[in-house]
Amino acid sequence: MCGDLDEDEAESRLEQTFYARFLVHARALLPATDQPSQKPPKDAADYMEKLFCDALSRSVRDGEEAEEDRRYERLALQPVVFARLAGFLAGHLALGEDPLRKVMEAMMLGYAEAEKMDHAHDHSHDHHHGDVHAHDHHQ
Repeated sequence: MCGDLDEDEAESRLEQTFYARFLVHARALLPATDQPSQKPPKDAADYMEKLFCDALSRSVRDGEEAEEDRRYERLALQPVVFARLAGFLAGHLALGEDPLRKVMEAMMLGYAEAEKMDHAHDHSHDHHHGDVHAHDHHQ
């Protein structure tokens, strides 16, 4: 029984760590202001960035509104919802536009972006904690 509590506490700490990581990354990508821009997007790239920031801002807000012990759970539900939305939207495009490939490429880009942010964060800290971190991130 005591082992169960230790496992639950460890899992809870891990979930808190993952949620905190998400918040750091999300806030780094969001504009400094929380106010929506009143200017219409000037081109397709600007439109996509605004839509991305709007959705990410909503994700952060929803997480922060949840009870502290439910925030990670809320975060874990969001990719499923956004994947469903991406599939629904892509399902209304002409097959000649290869919507599935575009969705998959965008998803992999987002996944890589989070990993890249971790690497940038790792290299911005001094790694002298009594142990040697000898790893090479060059690709």
